[in-house]
Amino acid sequence: MVAKRLLPVVASIGFIVAAETGGAAQNAPDIHVVVNMVQLNVAVTDKKGNYITGLKPKDFAIREDGILETPATFAEGNEPARNLVAPAEKDTAKELMVQAAERSPQTLNDMMAGANVFVLFDTSDYMYRGFVFAQDAISDFIRSLSTADKIAFYSYSRDLSRAAPLTADRSQVLRAVRSTVAGDEAALYNCLLLTLKDADQHTGRKVVVVFSNGPDNSSVVPPEDVAEFAQSAGVPVYMVSTQEARLEPVSTAVFERMTAATGGKAYFSKNWRAERQAFASIRDDLEHLYSVSYYPKANPNNGWRTITIKLVGDGLKNYRVRTRSGYRPQPSRFSGGNKATLSDSSSGLTQGFPTRQAP
Repeated sequence: MVAKRLLPVVASIGFIVAAETGGAAQNAPDIHVVVNMVQLNVAVTDKKGNYITGLKPKDFAIREDGILETPATFAEGNEPARNLVAPAEKDTAKELMVQAAERSPQTLNDMMAGANVFVLFDTSDYMYRGFVFAQDAISDFIRSLSTADKIAFYSYSRDLSRAAPLTADRSQVLRAVRSTVAGDEAALYNCLLLTLKDADQHTGRKVVVVFSNGPDNSSVVPPEDVAEFAQSAGVPVYMVSTQEARLEPVSTAVFERMTAATGGKAYFSKNWRAERQAFASIRDDLEHLYSVSYYPKANPNNGWRTITIKLVGDGLKNYRVRTRSGYRPQPSRFSGGNKATLSDSSSGLTQGFPTRQAP
């Protein structure tokens, strides 16, 4: 009997390749090969906050639950990702992954270069005083993102408004910014979770940038759950807020913990000039991130997996490294004919094959 092969799929976590073989007997077991790729965005700075450029894959020591991992791809800034896996080192599963990528209309570089930026704007009643200034700062930020592949602009108060879905048309996004109006109570964590889920459906590096002027007073989703989803999906969260928001200690602590856990940063701006500077800092961060990925080695832990990165080599140990702190494998389901399988979730790369989320 001629062996059948399921359509290759890249799910919201990374590369998933499934192969089905059939024997002469009807009840012959199916063989599924699953490969996960964990993708990390890594910022490296000195003590003064200056970005460190020119680092090589050998300079990074990546550990998952203490297990030393081997980088599979590497890129600096907006350069194309380089494949670091030697052909002789690839097992059957990795060969299947490469063949699937070659047959697909999108290559590895297509999926990992550039950045898709989701901007989430607070239009709640906290924003009445600084509304126009915030619109100006966000508009300048959008114009400055010359290297981003696409930008989406969402706004929120009690509900989420997808004012401009992910697009390469900057004018469409800017019109959406100018058309926003102030709303009612703030459901930041509800709307941020929805934004992260939207981001998780797209290929490439994803980033969510939030402008929030105050605490959340309407969400039913706890911020811890939102942060964990962002970490597992591999989406850094950046938050720009005003000094007024910093007067609320709980929100301040949540903003700082969430952004640090996902590899992003939190900014608290005293005035509209500081807001512009914060957005400029985020733009610089995106341009200087290292993109590093790896295939996890055998790990029996199906719960939370901790990721640590250290720099090795002379003169590098004093630099500061910022990335997400870990992820929780999530079930992702795909279909090929009448078959389905489950796989871990780890990175946030997707591909245009038929997929559906596990319930």
